[in-house]
Amino acid sequence: MSDLFDRLSALFEDGHARDVEGLITDISFTDPERATDAAVLIAVVEREPEPGIILTQRPNSMRDHPGQVAFPGGKLEPGEDAVTGALREAEEELAIPPQAVRVIGTSDLYHTGTGFAVTPVLGVVQPDLAITPDPREVAAWFEAPVSLLLDPDSWTERSATWKGRKRRYLDMDYEGFRIWGVTAAIIANLAKRVDVNRLRSSRGSP
Repeated sequence: MSDLFDRLSALFEDGHARDVEGLITDISFTDPERATDAAVLIAVVEREPEPGIILTQRPNSMRDHPGQVAFPGGKLEPGEDAVTGALREAEEELAIPPQAVRVIGTSDLYHTGTGFAVTPVLGVVQPDLAITPDPREVAAWFEAPVSLLLDPDSWTERSATWKGRKRRYLDMDYEGFRIWGVTAAIIANLAKRVDVNRLRSSRGSP
């Protein structure tokens, strides 16, 4: 059994067993009744001494969120649930076989201002995956440390006027990649469910 999988699973279950305040959403900028269902895979790499999370940069040619840093993911196909859709997208974008992902569970639904209802799927993968990005969907990919992404102090809060209203968002520069918007919000929400300090302190526990 994977030590990281076990620790993350316990923290994930504990974090979702209680109500949390301050979850980020852009639901006020969209019509949730007309939202398109989507899912993303938050793939945590069991890398020592520091686990990482796989992120991609979308090509500038894409219609939705061009050039932005994102999780592997996309729209659900008819009949798919979030887990199936997230695993399919990860295989299409990065050639990650579905059987290589140990799924922990689904986290809080995130409504984007562009009309998507996104379900994040958390899972663990091994560090020896032969990742092969599809250039039509992925311009680049990288890993960022879990301890950095899930630490609220790592993020800068900014604001901008969007659709005629003030919108607050989180922002981070990681080795030349700007992580912000939907991806940053999903990470921030997950951080309210998975306490990074408890994850650190549980390392090496039986």
